Amino acid sequence: MQSTIAVGTFAVVVLGLTIAAAPYPAMAPLGRYMMPVDAEIALARSAAPTSVSGDAEVMVLGRHGYRIAVKGSNGFMCYVERGWAKPIDDPDFWNPRMRGPVCYNAAATKTFAPMYLMRTRLLLAGASKAQMLRAVESALGSGELPALAPGAMAYMMSRDQYLGDQGKNWHPHLMWMLPGDVATSWGANLAHSPVLAVYDAEQRATTFMVIVSKWSDGAPGPRIR
Repeated sequence: MQSTIAVGTFAVVVLGLTIAAAPYPAMAPLGRYMMPVDAEIALARSAAPTSVSGDAEVMVLGRHGYRIAVKGSNGFMCYVERGWAKPIDDPDFWNPRMRGPVCYNAAATKTFAPMYLMRTRLLLAGASKAQMLRAVESALGSGELPALAPGAMAYMMSRDQYLGDQGKNWHPHLMWMLPGDVATSWGANLAHSPVLAVYDAEQRATTFMVIVSKWSDGAPGPRIR
C-alpha cells in the first residue's frame, strides 16, 4: 500500500513539474521576440571571437523572417536564434526571452542554418507547429533543404546568451553537426567524456557540444562541474 501511495505521489509530482515546465503554450506577440537592429547585430557577433565574427555575415529577425543586416567576407554567418530553434515539445519553444547567438561556418551556413530560417518564415507566416514540421519534412525529402555537409560547425560563446529558463547562459561552447543519430560512435554523453551530444529527430542530425573555458570576449566561463 505504501509503495502504491509513493508511486502515485511521484506521478503527481512529475505531472506538476510537467505543467510548471510549460509556461509558454503559444506564440507571444511578435514584438516580444524582436530586438533593435544594432543590438541584435552586436549580440549575434558576440557568439564568436571578433577574429571570427568581425567579418561574418549577420542576419537579424524581421516580421517575416531573417534578413541580411551586414554582408560578410569570411564565409561565416551569425544570427540570434529564438526559442523555435528547439524541438517543438521543448517548454522554451515560444519563450520570448530566448536568445541564442550563434556563428556558423560556411558548411553549416549552407546546409544547417537553412532549416531554422525556414522554420522561422513558416511560423511568422502563421503556420502551426504541425504544419511547420510537415513543410520541413517535405523540403528535406525533396532536396529543397540540403543534406548536411561534412565539417558543419558553430560557435556559441556569447556571455549574453539566454538558452531558456533552465539553461540560461549555460557555458561557452562549440558545436559540430552530423547527420543521423550518431552520438554513441563519438563516445558522447559517457562518464568523464568531455563531449556532449543531442540528437534532434526534427533536424535529422546530432549536435556535438564541447564546452570551452572562456566566453568570446575572453572572460572566464562558468566552472565546469
